[in-house]
Amino acid sequence: MNPETIFSILIGVGLAASVGFRIFVPLFALSIASHYHLIPLNENWEWVGSSSAMITLGIATIVEIAAYLIPWLDNLLDTIAIPLAAVAGTAVMLSTMADIDPTLTWALAIIAGGGTATAVKTSTSTTRLASTATTGGLVNPVVTTLETGTAIVMSVMSLLFPILAFIFVLVILWLIFRFFGLFGKKKAKKR
Repeated sequence: MNPETIFSILIGVGLAASVGFRIFVPLFALSIASHYHLIPLNENWEWVGSSSAMITLGIATIVEIAAYLIPWLDNLLDTIAIPLAAVAGTAVMLSTMADIDPTLTWALAIIAGGGTATAVKTSTSTTRLASTATTGGLVNPVVTTLETGTAIVMSVMSLLFPILAFIFVLVILWLIFRFFGLFGKKKAKKR
């Protein structure tokens, strides 16, 4: 594989992880980067860099961030956000992978893009649910702010420093599997 292909895959994985924190933040970042020709997109996804797409995704980003600040609404959003994260993670991965065999593109998009986004989104949803259960939703805006900040940082890092973003994704996934692995072991010991 050539270096451009590797970087496009790393960008896609980083953005997919960011989708797990906020659906529209990485899509908006991708739209801006494409609009200003900072990264090439798959020719079928070049529309993402259009002015209308950038405005639409910008509005969607603001609405999503604001909606997650409302404690009862954030848990409701999480019920639809998990499957939406899988789709959006697959989409961002597809969009960044230019000039790659379609079979490899779709396999990576579904597994690396959709899988990463779903794993991260599931863990953030679980965290918010635990926050709601233990604090009555009082801490949810703090959790939301941390998630939004992480989505922004991950999106920017993915576009500017894809290798570093990929390493960060590996750390996040390791933490997720370690936490839920330990949680599962504790649960099994109680039986």
